[in-house]
Amino acid sequence: MTAISRTSVRNTVKRWSDAGVAWGFLTPWVIGFVVFSAFPILFSFVLSLTKWNMLGKPQFVGLSNYKELFSSNSGFGHTLLVTFVFTIINVAISIICSLILAMLLNLKVRFKGLFQFFYYVPTIMPSVVMAGCLVLMFNPQLGIVNYIFNCLGVSNPPNWTGSNTLVWVVVAYASIFTFQTGQQMLVFSAALKDVPVELYEAASLDGANSWTRFWHITLPGIAPMLLFNTVSCTVNSFNGAFTLLYPLTGGGPGNATDVLSLDIYNQAFKNFNMGKASTLAVVLFVIVAIIGAAEFKLMDRK
Repeated sequence: MTAISRTSVRNTVKRWSDAGVAWGFLTPWVIGFVVFSAFPILFSFVLSLTKWNMLGKPQFVGLSNYKELFSSNSGFGHTLLVTFVFTIINVAISIICSLILAMLLNLKVRFKGLFQFFYYVPTIMPSVVMAGCLVLMFNPQLGIVNYIFNCLGVSNPPNWTGSNTLVWVVVAYASIFTFQTGQQMLVFSAALKDVPVELYEAASLDGANSWTRFWHITLPGIAPMLLFNTVSCTVNSFNGAFTLLYPLTGGGPGNATDVLSLDIYNQAFKNFNMGKASTLAVVLFVIVAIIGAAEFKLMDRK
């Protein structure tokens, strides 16, 4: 009986010791999450219930900011539409380009590592630097894009960032060089290596062409990573739109590319309306949270 008690006590002490070690490793992350994520989120929600210009004391107004935001003349509907358009373009371009690059990297070619390095370089480049380069490239007077058009005989090349339609061409082109494309390329490249080669060999013997093999073997084989990349890219597009669009278009021309994150910045640091800015931030957080919940639901089904 005594031996059993001693064994039980030792097991209990070991469990508590293991739990203490685990919490010791988790504590820095928990502190960082509370200080840099949980508290700002909670504080933003509190500020969304106030009117505050960062000079006096915040004035509690309840849900007035939300009522004003969702009113018909607030312009929020247009901002939300532009945000979703940007997200769809950014996600589609990033997913397609990263998948194509990953498939090219899985071919038996020389200097594969060198190609992978060059494909990945835009990922480590700051978005502000990349956007600045694109602004110069698409400049109507000095840009190399219009210079090429002039060399081809086009007398009046377009003003890319001055047109409500053509500015989306610039945004789509910029999406190729965003952080997501390089990261997703590596994920797709690893996923493609896990697809059994025997399936391709059997399909080739049955006379399947390249498109059939891609549609019926490659896509099902990388489906979990395709879902993961799509959802993570969607979340990053909502959260990272500001770093790309602010130096690239500034929300213009007019408000053609005025996404939620840009509107938050303008309301907070140009109009000094922290209440409305916090309201927009809460709405953005809710949208991203819903997308994250959908990700877990889809992954559970898989």
